[in-house]
Amino acid sequence: MSASAITPVLQGCVAALASVACLFFLSFWRSTRDRFFVFFAASFGIEALNRLHMGFTAQSGEDGPINYGIRLLTYVLILVAIWEKNRPKR
Repeated sequence: MSASAITPVLQGCVAALASVACLFFLSFWRSTRDRFFVFFAASFGIEALNRLHMGFTAQSGEDGPINYGIRLLTYVLILVAIWEKNRPKR
């Protein structure tokens, strides 16, 4: 099997694991109602959709500017969640 044939399979695996992480954080959000977990769930959900899209399209490389932009968005969501959790309470 060539490397180009296995790439969609690996993208699907990463998408599945990101979906599991999204559901994991959503379950914590349901029990605590803490926005921290919503940000993390959204980040992993967006990443799962991005990986799924990369696996089904012909352009499955990670080096496209749109893929970098989406990954930047997910990392910013995680940083906002951490910042919001650690800022002083009023």
